[in-house]
Amino acid sequence: MVDEILKQLSPQFHKTYAKVGRPSIPPEQLLRAQLLQLQMLYSVRSERLLMEEVDYNILFRWFVGLNLDDPVWDATVFTKNRDRLLEAEVAKEFLARVVAQARAKGWASDERFTVDGTLLEAWASVKSFQPKDQKDSPPPDDPGNPTVNFRGERRSNQTHESKSDPEALLARKGAGQEAKLSYSGNLLVENRNGLIVSSMVWEATGTAERYAAMALLQPVPGTGRVTVGGDKGFDTAEFVRECWNLHMTPHVAQNLARRGGSAIDGRTARHAGDRLSQKKWQRIEECFGWLKTIALLRQVRHRGTLKVDWMFTLACAAYNLVRTRNLMAATVPAQ
Repeated sequence: MVDEILKQLSPQFHKTYAKVGRPSIPPEQLLRAQLLQLQMLYSVRSERLLMEEVDYNILFRWFVGLNLDDPVWDATVFTKNRDRLLEAEVAKEFLARVVAQARAKGWASDERFTVDGTLLEAWASVKSFQPKDQKDSPPPDDPGNPTVNFRGERRSNQTHESKSDPEALLARKGAGQEAKLSYSGNLLVENRNGLIVSSMVWEATGTAERYAAMALLQPVPGTGRVTVGGDKGFDTAEFVRECWNLHMTPHVAQNLARRGGSAIDGRTARHAGDRLSQKKWQRIEECFGWLKTIALLRQVRHRGTLKVDWMFTLACAAYNLVRTRNLMAATVPAQ
């Protein structure tokens, strides 16, 4: 499956090669290595450890495309070459090709979808969350792990920012829970087999899930009446109105405790399709569970929305590859 997609992306890879200078790492091999490391397939924690794994693991060499006597890349060189692919939307295109493969086999629906988001902990300490207008302070007692006292200090995203990752925002999953520097990872999943159709990393604000969902729903190529499932957080007048404007039926859970009542009308809530969408909605949690546990994205290891979004998207593509492989095995007749 990966070979077929990389052949389709070959013209796009050709544009990323430099015209001068020493030969770089082929983008095809770089992307294969990312699939291995992206924790996606083998939960390798870092790029330096990935280089060690490729050096002595014959199967890793085979998958990446290195011969037994080929030298393994330096970890720093690998990282710098990886950053060049960030400028080209290779991860988005790779995910789209994986979805197209599944749709061609009839495994992906183009009419029944689910949206949701989750918090991804940023690679930044809460100690780095300091006032934006803070002037030079005296040297810390311990440069590696300074002592910081936040007692009595009011901190918010409007007045403070992380010095190590300014794009990460302070957010919490719910009332009474610990606030952490985070990003918002959002998915659009089809309901037939739970394949990820599209993904997006957004700033971790209170409305990030709804705004990201509306952005993900824009290019949905449904031929008939498209339905969109979601939890109570999407039961807002703005989101429901946008779904109707896109000719989509919102099958989100009703938030009856919401001031002014639910934005979902009674006729939609009584429909059998709404109850089915609520049942299928649970599948998106399986995607988040795999991404955080197997792909090790519970806490991202890159800084900045662009890099986090690139890695998150490639992890979604890896999830689809594993899911498609299982579907393919299930449809093969017994010999």
